[in-house]
This record gives sequence, structure tokens and C-alpha cells, in this order.
Amino acid sequence: MKAGKFPLAYPTAAFGALLFVLGAMWYAASSQNSAAIYLLLFMLASVFLVSIPHTLANLAGVKLRVESAKPTFAGDEVCLPVEIMNSSRATRYGIEVILPSANKTRERVDCIPRESAARLTLRFPARHRGEHKIEKLDLTSCYPLGFFRASKKIVSNQTYLVYPKPAGSSQLPTNHSSRFADSRVEHSSGPGDDFAGVREYIPGESQRHIDWKAVARGQPLMTKEFAAETEGAVRLDFFELRIADIEEKLSQLTLWVIEAERARRPYGLHLPGLEISPGVGQMHFHRCLRALSLFRGREHEQE
Repeated sequence: MKAGKFPLAYPTAAFGALLFVLGAMWYAASSQNSAAIYLLLFMLASVFLVSIPHTLANLAGVKLRVESAKPTFAGDEVCLPVEIMNSSRATRYGIEVILPSANKTRERVDCIPRESAARLTLRFPARHRGEHKIEKLDLTSCYPLGFFRASKKIVSNQTYLVYPKPAGSSQLPTNHSSRFADSRVEHSSGPGDDFAGVREYIPGESQRHIDWKAVARGQPLMTKEFAAETEGAVRLDFFELRIADIEEKLSQLTLWVIEAERARRPYGLHLPGLEISPGVGQMHFHRCLRALSLFRGREHEQE
């Protein structure tokens, strides 16, 4: 992550109010020829001038690290973890992190002790599916008086993924494809799965569910089956949906992926140019949702 070498300073709204006060004091001092007002005017102007380098110095030694955000669904909230590191030997105050690309979403840390770090989370709505890049963030501070704001641009290469919004009918398709029924199922057993017996091992399938105790007794290779596997694989096919709008199709497929995973029912996904074999488990779940998220339209017209 890259950052500007030196922070920039620009006036805030409070600076305009300060100029008005200084102008009024100067007019009063000159019209009445009052030494006391002149003294107060110069003291206030001096404090203002001294605050500018303090504002700039408040960002010295402060770095920003953007962590990866978990995938979310369109319409939900993206949570972007950020770590602010203070490598200087002085405490830093009033540090703000601003994300310009998300309606200037901002979060503030009041105090970061010397040679330590603070963590915060930027939250903003996920409006569109797909992979989105976080290009720039602003690290700012108006400490100590708020008349000037120091700002440092942070360039980031971090990305986050937004899945399509689940919508449509929650009833899973019942027309199982014959090639899906005969295909090997990638299954990640969970604590809620019920053991349903064993079957003959098919060469090439995962060896995680082989009954190795039986093999140790000299028996042939057998694969353990669980209750979810015996129900048959569900084929989630892009082309079988009679929906004109592509985004509505993706929303329906997303909902079916969620329902099939919740029921521990093996499911496969067929998209234009991509077919994912049946399976269950978190890796398979996110693989299917990622494919739906990164889907590019118009491809189905050529199928």
C-alpha cells in the first residue's frame, strides 16, 4: 500500500469563521486605536499559525493497512477492516479514515498511543454484484484546533467481492439431470450429517471419506455415504430458468445455492461456459457464489 510522502493541508469551515473574527478585531483595534485589542489579535493569529505545523505533524509516522473484506450479498453491508499504525514516538489524536468511493464513508480514532496501532471497520452498502477494487483512502486529521485539515492519500490494491442478491422462489428444482445423478459428489461432511452406509469407491473421487478402518482389515476400498448424499444432486441450470432479466436469474440461482447448502443437499451449477460439479460444504458454496458474482452477461445468447 502506497502513501503520499508529505500530508497536504487545506482550510476547513472553521477557518472562515476565524478570518471573520480576526477581521472584526482588526477593525475594532484600528478604529479605536486600542493596544489591548491589537495584542489579543496578534496572540490569536500567532496561535492559529502555530497550529498549522502541529496539524501536519499529527500525521507523521502514521500508516494505514487495509485488510481483506469478507464477501457479502448485494444490498447488505460491506465491512472493511482497517489498521492504523503509529510508528512515531508521540501520541496521535483525532485520526480519520475516509473512503471516497463509498460516499465518503468515514471512521475516527480519537487517540493512538506511540508505537502502537488501532483498528476500525469501514461500513458501507454493497450496491452491485461483482469484484470491486478499493483504489484510494484518505487519512486525515484537524487536530489540534480544527482550522486546517491535514490529508494523506493512501493507494490500495485491496478488492472485495459482492454476491448477487438472493431473490425468487426458495423451492429447489426437482428435475435432476441424469449426468448430475451419475457424477461424483464433492462433499464436506459437517457435524449435522448422518452416516448412511458405504458404497464401492469410484477411482478419481476424493479419498477423504474412504473407510480406512475397513481397508486396514483387508477389505476393498469403500466410501462412506452421508444422508445428504443419498438424496441425489440438484442441478442449478442457468438455461432452464424462464426469466428474461439476467440479474433476476442470478438472484434466483444464488437463493437456490443458499437453500441447497442449508439443506446439505449436493448441488451443481451450470452457467454459460462453466459447469461446477455437484458438492456441498463451504468451499463449494463460495465457489458457486463467486462464479455467479463474476458472471458476465450476453454470453448466454451464444449458447
